[in-house]
Amino acid sequence: MTNPNCRKINLRSEHGQSLTEFALALPLLALLLFAVIQFGIVFNNYVTLIHATRAGARKAIVSKHESNPSGLCTAAVRASAKDLNQGDLDANCQSTWADGADVTVTATYPYKISLLGMVVKSGRLSSTTLERVE
Repeated sequence: MTNPNCRKINLRSEHGQSLTEFALALPLLALLLFAVIQFGIVFNNYVTLIHATRAGARKAIVSKHESNPSGLCTAAVRASAKDLNQGDLDANCQSTWADGADVTVTATYPYKISLLGMVVKSGRLSSTTLERVE
């Protein structure tokens, strides 16, 4: 005698297939999402660094009559990059400060891309802006 409440298992049934596929694909999708987020953070830092060197160069080209134009330039770079860790930011302004001379503003900042706690790539972002003293 068969029990009417007992169901027969159908091995050809596709119930749970999509859940299994999702469980297999989820780690890869999560890894991809975290990689995009990490890349976005590094790219944001790079754009901030570019903007900071341009701000420092703009300050430097009009500061030749100041007592410390290099210091004003460096301060402008740091003020423009206030979202970056100031201890890790290296800024340098070089020029003779004569009329028509070039001002070279260089800034570097470290970066690292880590996925699941492992550092995949690291190094230093760098930006240089060259302007002429007015």
